[in-house]
Amino acid sequence: MAPPTGRPGPSRRNVLSWAALGAAGVAGSGLLSGCSSSGATQITFLENKPEVIPYFNKLVSQFNKSHPKIHATQNSSTTPLTPQFVRGDPPDLACYNFQLEAANFLARGALSNLADLPQAKKIKPAMQDLVSQFATWKGETCALPYSVAAAGVIYRPDLFSKYDVAIPTTWTELLAACAKFKAAGVTPIYYTDMDLWTLQQGIFDYCVGGSINVAEFFKNLTAAGGNVNKNSPVSFTKNFADACSKMLQLYKFRNSNAPSLGYNIGNSQFFNGKGAAMYFQGPWALLPLSQANPKVALKTFALPLTDNPNDRKVRANLDLALWIPNASSHQEEARTMLQWLMQPEIINAYNKSALATAPTLDAPIQNDPRVVGISQYVADGKIYQGATTFISSSIAFGNWIQAMLLDGRDTSSNINSFLNKLDTAWANRAQRSAG
Repeated sequence: MAPPTGRPGPSRRNVLSWAALGAAGVAGSGLLSGCSSSGATQITFLENKPEVIPYFNKLVSQFNKSHPKIHATQNSSTTPLTPQFVRGDPPDLACYNFQLEAANFLARGALSNLADLPQAKKIKPAMQDLVSQFATWKGETCALPYSVAAAGVIYRPDLFSKYDVAIPTTWTELLAACAKFKAAGVTPIYYTDMDLWTLQQGIFDYCVGGSINVAEFFKNLTAAGGNVNKNSPVSFTKNFADACSKMLQLYKFRNSNAPSLGYNIGNSQFFNGKGAAMYFQGPWALLPLSQANPKVALKTFALPLTDNPNDRKVRANLDLALWIPNASSHQEEARTMLQWLMQPEIINAYNKSALATAPTLDAPIQNDPRVVGISQYVADGKIYQGATTFISSSIAFGNWIQAMLLDGRDTSSNINSFLNKLDTAWANRAQRSAG
């Protein structure tokens, strides 16, 4: 996922409010997306990744030309989803980053069941599971994965070759590689901490995802509701301590200006001086990096967090998923567009351009040399969703991560100071949502 566009998910109170307006929603949706003067049925299509709006504008235009009885309009508004549902005018079809916000609508039964579509049967089970890890509704299939973006370690092959460093496949090898680069005056791992999301999606998600079963942990944590604390059977304090220790060990190999360096400026300075060998970012960072220095080739590998090479996995983000609100009065037309977007020549072309992977059974492996080093992990289902994606953005824990890392002590007191806060914040939010 590129710099985050997600917003806090709807509260239970908000969701119940618009759920009660379901009938009004159907009527309201019809007011905004009816028939045009040409006789074509008007539908609204929502896609929330700003960087690919131009790409989808072209797709919408192609769809309209090939379907004269339907006219889709792309809504590129940044308006959060909840107000759209409350007003009774949600999109007829959404192609949306699937995290807590969209998942909460699925969990309340606000999204249409797509299980009868042939396209639903073409999704790899491991990819469909990325939806159900967040939410389910009565066994229905209410969202179809469209694009899966995998993130690993972006690295400079020229520096690895110059300093005779092999791609690490174990935790021990990773630490040795970092030490060798540091001794040579090369920044081992590059950070842009001023934008806290880069810590959350980067070192935090990577170390947690490589150390525990993320989906299972959050399933158990959610089941515990507000009964979460440092002494409970499942908690951040109990389950994330090892990952935090590894974060602290890796953070010692940072660039000296990491705390004051932002993502955009950081990308432009990545090659300064002797440069940096590694960067915990996804494919979205490759374009700005190549713009900063198009002469240097970049590749990606899976970060090892144990001493068993077979344990390596990559962070996967359900970058886009297709869903149709029950409140749409144009179900048939929305389904027609959804099926058009799921055609192999459409979905595969988009994912190739986005350096992502299509979630379908017959999807080709992403073979771009910049990301081919992690493509097989995605194809084999050796993936995890970042822990950050399961935590509401209303819990602003980025500052807590940074405080722990800058403290620098790999001790229980430093680590638990961070994790105890996270346990308390999680429990408080769960209690409020249940109220």
